[in-house]
Amino acid sequence: MTYDVIVIGGGSAGLMASIAASMDGAKVLLVDKGDKLGRKLGISGGGRCNVTNNKDMDDLIKHIPGNGRFLYSALTHFSNKDIIDFFENLGIRLKEEDNGRMFPVSDKAKTVVDALIGQVRRQGVEIRTNSPVKMVLYKDGSVQGVRLHSGETMNSKAVIIASGGCSVPQTGSTGDGYAWAEAGGHTITQLFPTEVPLTSKEAFIRSRELQGLSLRDVTLSVWNTKGKSIISHRGDMLFTHFGLSGPIALRCSQFVVKELNKSERKEVLLTVDLFPDQSTDDVYNQSMALAKAEAKKAIKNVLKPLLSDRLIPIMVEKSGLDDQLTYDNIPKQKWLELCKLMKAFPVIVKGTLSIEEAFVTGGGVQLKEIDPSTMQSKLVNGLYFCGEILDIHGYTGGYNITAAFSTGYMAGKSAAGQV
Repeated sequence: MTYDVIVIGGGSAGLMASIAASMDGAKVLLVDKGDKLGRKLGISGGGRCNVTNNKDMDDLIKHIPGNGRFLYSALTHFSNKDIIDFFENLGIRLKEEDNGRMFPVSDKAKTVVDALIGQVRRQGVEIRTNSPVKMVLYKDGSVQGVRLHSGETMNSKAVIIASGGCSVPQTGSTGDGYAWAEAGGHTITQLFPTEVPLTSKEAFIRSRELQGLSLRDVTLSVWNTKGKSIISHRGDMLFTHFGLSGPIALRCSQFVVKELNKSERKEVLLTVDLFPDQSTDDVYNQSMALAKAEAKKAIKNVLKPLLSDRLIPIMVEKSGLDDQLTYDNIPKQKWLELCKLMKAFPVIVKGTLSIEEAFVTGGGVQLKEIDPSTMQSKLVNGLYFCGEILDIHGYTGGYNITAAFSTGYMAGKSAAGQV
């Protein structure tokens, strides 16, 4: 069989590429190795599907620290605002939540997945599930089609690889597309986990005494060997039995990985600022005032309005204080050390969970080899890439899916000759 466009992968990028390619009647085939489409999309956003983020474009791109600037052209053609319009035109009402995150009013990812698949079908795209691709066929610097593991060959002068990364492999993202890209001469930059929990061997982690403790509205910072802050994120975090998780820990993870790789270090220092709106002096004065007001109370009880019960003994011990001390006997220098700890509680991190346990794959097809205005390979005529297989990665919060939809749309329109 011969098609105008073949799309490999039925995730966010592949579904959007199929819709864009078939808009004006192109004969499109969508092949996926799994038994159903949109599996990763179906569990995204905690099962609610965060379809995009409503920030302005420049702000949006800042939240895609992994080569987000590459997306300017794609977002000009199909922006986050266009994504919102697209779904609402399909009858999916959206709502905006904190930090610009856009969700379906139904709060069900299935609503989004069904709408996308329904549109793919309405536009006449041929869908082949349970059809793993063995190889992409190349000849004389051009794509020729694909061959399935069954031995069946499909011909096309335009193939879009939208097979995803290596993260969440249970949804079918097992990195198959990297080999097909390399077979066409493409470079795959180093793959690494991003948006992934951090691991630590700190005594308070190994003892599990902080396991399950959630900190609200704190700042987490990553430090390099020269004592300079690489990145800081403010929000919520969670202590686990293996290290740190929660939104800001995930956002810091790619910087931890890069720092570990860059310097061949075995550990990276992170600090938690429990009072990001106050200076150390402010914390000192506030805590001293509390101690003075409760002059007969032991400091372990005085600190309860400021710190979690589980943090108090660790903080007090690290600052060299006796937790039974009362106000009259507080050594000022050690109290200052305690306040400095509240502003920069250190956590030595050894690494992250595996790439399979990450939300997003860092690295991928080298962007210098891709035309950002079409998503076409600069090395192979008729070969296109979109979504997570590209060396693009953002924070959670609707940014990665925006990149997937935008590059998918661009690849689909370009492959069908509509750009």
